[in-house]
Amino acid sequence: MSESSFQDDVLGELGDDKLTEIAGLLGTDANGARETVATTVGAMAGGLQEKAAAEGEDGEVGQAFAEVAQPPLQGVATLGGGLGGLLGGGMMAGVLAKVSRPVANAVAKKTGIPAATVSRVIEVLIPVVLAVFAKRAAEGKAGPGATAGGPAPGGAPAPGAAPGGGGLGDLLGQILGGGKK
Repeated sequence: MSESSFQDDVLGELGDDKLTEIAGLLGTDANGARETVATTVGAMAGGLQEKAAAEGEDGEVGQAFAEVAQPPLQGVATLGGGLGGLLGGGMMAGVLAKVSRPVANAVAKKTGIPAATVSRVIEVLIPVVLAVFAKRAAEGKAGPGATAGGPAPGGAPAPGAAPGGGGLGDLLGQILGGGKK
């Protein structure tokens, strides 16, 4: 299986309906919407990486990525709807909301689209980005050093530590695709 970029995964997860909604917000066609989404998602990923670097392993971004990397709830508990983790958006939704204003301003400056419009696009994108983070984190669980059932024998990883003990940088690379653009 070829590894797709983070932007490609978000575009795939968006689907035609959401892409049409974004095109309507932007007053453009599907291709214009795709370009803006790719630019915005790239800026969001970069913003998360910058925030993580500034905060260090134990910061909010590290904790949010550690939460995303946790195995999903199984069985009847998943029907509850707001039981923490990604079901309710969790910490990562809050982190994404915090980086959304600087991202909107950066995308607006780069594209000429008003920041308020980009902010509305980001609101549509946040749940999709959360879903892609969860999928990528779940796929990464089977990587080297990780066990299928969770942390390696001997205890849980520290908050912000990647499965296999690689740290926040490795976890960000695993979920965001290693900083590919």
